[in-house]
Amino acid sequence: MPAIATYDRLRLWATLAALTALPSMAAEPEEGLRLYGGIGWAYDDNLLRIADDEQPFGGRRSDSYRTGEAGVVYNKRISRQRVAASAKVSKVKFDHFDQLDYDGRDVQANWNWAIGNKLEGRAEALYVQTLAPYTDFRSDQRNLRRQRRQLFDAGYRMHPSWKLRAGAMRDKTTYELFEQRYNDRTEKTVEAELLYQPKSGSSAGLVARRVKGDYPYRRPFNPLALNDDFTQDELKARVHWLASGVTTLQALAGHVRRRQPSYGEGSTSGFNGRVNASYTPVGKLNYNAALWREFAPIESPSVSYTLNKGASIGATWDASAKVKVEATALYERRAYSARFAFPGSEDLDDAIRSARLHATWQARPKVQVVAGYVYQARSGSPVLGTGRFESNMVQVSANVLF
Repeated sequence: MPAIATYDRLRLWATLAALTALPSMAAEPEEGLRLYGGIGWAYDDNLLRIADDEQPFGGRRSDSYRTGEAGVVYNKRISRQRVAASAKVSKVKFDHFDQLDYDGRDVQANWNWAIGNKLEGRAEALYVQTLAPYTDFRSDQRNLRRQRRQLFDAGYRMHPSWKLRAGAMRDKTTYELFEQRYNDRTEKTVEAELLYQPKSGSSAGLVARRVKGDYPYRRPFNPLALNDDFTQDELKARVHWLASGVTTLQALAGHVRRRQPSYGEGSTSGFNGRVNASYTPVGKLNYNAALWREFAPIESPSVSYTLNKGASIGATWDASAKVKVEATALYERRAYSARFAFPGSEDLDDAIRSARLHATWQARPKVQVVAGYVYQARSGSPVLGTGRFESNMVQVSANVLF
C-alpha cells in the first residue's frame, strides 16, 4: 500500500524479526530463505488529500490503484546470533492519476549479536523507496521519498541486574520533487543508557540522547534562504513495567531541548515522550493505548517540523484460529513554530484524526488475505493556508510466503 495511506510505514517501522513472520500468525518465525509475493487493490475517495474548499486536480478527488509485490525473506539463528533480512520490490499503478505510478523498494536487515555472556547488541540497515504522503503538500505530481537508515548499538552487562548501553543511528531522507527538496535531511543520533533489569522482568533506565539534523537545501522565505538545521538534546527515563500478568506499561519520556536558529527565539524545551499500555486478558480480545508529546518532521513546503500531542486506542480480536480483526483510533494535535511573530502566529496548529479497521484471514498456512478501511481527517490551519479535508480508503490484498 502506498505511503499516502494514514499510517506512515517509516514512522511505524517494526523489527525484521516480526516481518519475517508474515504471513503466518505464529509468534516464532520460520528459519531459512523464503519467497514472498502479493497483490492488492485499493480505492481512496480523496487520494491527494485536497481540502474541502479547494478545486480538485482535473475535477477529480478519488482514484483506485493496484499493487504487485515480490521479494525474499531470510531468517536464521546461528548459536546466539539472530540474522533476519528481507528485500521486496513493488509496482503500483493508478487508474486515473497515472503520473503517480511508481516502483517501490524495501530492503531491511537486522543482526542481533552476542559475544560471551556480557556483551550484546544489534545492527540494522534499511532502504525504502515509496510515495510520500500528500497530507501537508498540495500537488498531483509523483513525489517519491527515499529513506536510508543505519543503526548500531551495544550493551554491556556490568551486573546481573545492571546494563550499560550505547548506540548510534543515521537516518537520511530525500524527496523526488524539486518543491520538496527543502525537506531533504540527515539526522544523526547518539545515545547512552544505564538500565536496571531485576528478575521480575520489568526494567527502568536513564537515557541521554543527542540528535543533530542537517538540511542541505536552504528553504526559501521571502528574500531569504533559511537554515533548518537543528540540535536536540534529550534526557529521558525508559520504563518497561509488567504491572500484572496481563498489563504492560512502556514509557520513554523526559526533558528535551531543541535548538533550531531559524525559528522564533531559536530554542524550545520542555517535556517530551511517549507512553504505551497494553492489556491482554485471557480470551480473544487484547487492548492497547498510547499517549505522546514529541517533535516530528513534516512534509510541508513551508514548515520543517511540528510538536505533536496525541493519543490512540486500539483493540485486537482473535475471531477464530484463522481470522484476526484489528481496530485503531488516533487523534493528534500538531503545533507549528513560527519563524517570526505576526498576527495569528500564536495560533499555528491543526489536528489529524484517523481510524483504521482491518481483518486478516489466514486462508492457508502460507496464504494470507487482508481487507481494511482507513479514515483520515485534518482540521486545517487558515494561517498556514491549509484547509479541512476528509478521506476514506478501502483496501484488499493477498500474499503468499513459500
